[in-house]
Amino acid sequence: MACLASAFKALCLSLLFIAAVASRPTNRPKVFNVRRYGAKADGKTDNAKAFTNIWKSACTRKGGDSKIYVPKGTFHLGGVEFVGPCANQIEFVIDGTLLAPANPRNIKNDTWINFRYINNLIISGAGTLDGQGKESWPLNDCHKNPNCPKLAMTMGFAFVNNSRINGITSLNSKMGHFNFFSVHHFNITDVTITAPGDSPNTDGLKFGFCSNINISNTHIGTGDDCIAILSGTTNMDISNVNCGPGHGISVGSLGKNKEEKDVNGLTVRDIVFNGTSDGIRIKTWESSASKILVSNFVYENIQMINVGNPIIIDQKYCPHPPCEKKGESHVQIQDLKLKNIYGTSTNKLAVNLKCSKSFPCKNVELSDINIEHKGVKGGPSTAVCENIDGSARGKMVPQQCLN
Repeated sequence: MACLASAFKALCLSLLFIAAVASRPTNRPKVFNVRRYGAKADGKTDNAKAFTNIWKSACTRKGGDSKIYVPKGTFHLGGVEFVGPCANQIEFVIDGTLLAPANPRNIKNDTWINFRYINNLIISGAGTLDGQGKESWPLNDCHKNPNCPKLAMTMGFAFVNNSRINGITSLNSKMGHFNFFSVHHFNITDVTITAPGDSPNTDGLKFGFCSNINISNTHIGTGDDCIAILSGTTNMDISNVNCGPGHGISVGSLGKNKEEKDVNGLTVRDIVFNGTSDGIRIKTWESSASKILVSNFVYENIQMINVGNPIIIDQKYCPHPPCEKKGESHVQIQDLKLKNIYGTSTNKLAVNLKCSKSFPCKNVELSDINIEHKGVKGGPSTAVCENIDGSARGKMVPQQCLN
């Protein structure tokens, strides 16, 4: 009898435990499937209103996280803005295709899909953002046409913190693919960015006034910078990125505007540049409006495959000559390390370090550089150093030019 009483007591305790666990509130997010909320996957209907309404419901929901789900299918989407702050964490899962209007004039803002003032945002999925940029690219002539139309970036983030993007693809943007402004603590992983090599101004990832950014395991092939790092950006780590076609990983251009801020704390490692016009690139305007510092950069374990300008510092940047000249660049570059950089250059000038005469580059370290010339014209690769203080060690191809 004592045994039966003990067994009965144990059974009761087990049942009470199971009931308690079952009664606990779950942390599963509420799922907002866009089809169930009125979105149509016919590739024609503009779903901007449906997506905006879904966002409002998901963003204001209290008592748990929200998940907006875009299933497989093609959802035409006009320009939309998703604005916080939200009452919870939101995950935006895109497994289908979001299709931008082909006519650029049908997007009124400078960004097709824009997220603002949000914390703890997750964008994930195996889907595609199709910018339908082909019709827009011939209109991208603002350097010579003051009446050129404003073209939209594909996706923008402003004042978005503690967030991440994972897995999605951006295809054929009208202008840049992803733009980040005043974004902090943001991770980007397993993203694919694709546009033709001759599509103008289609930067892959563009950052300004951002901090604590991590980019990894990402492939970028586009018509402009694979990654552009602009004024006020600090503490960025870029690893395991394939870049090509494109204009490389660029810091700048810098110095053109008065309100610019320092750029520091950049690590670029385990990168492959394949068929790009540039690889490692820092560019500042010759006639600077601002006096800023570019410092604490490390480039390490980088392969160049038939790259036009594998390593370049250009402190007389002028994309569309002639440019107004009012003196040397006032951007100070210092504390720059380049380690284990190897591969091939299509130009003989493989290492081109031309710094400001007024603000020479300081503390530049080259270690184990091995870049051979594989261009049409023969001869070994060469290096040029101007207004630069630094050191070199290990294997040096081309022959180092630092004093």
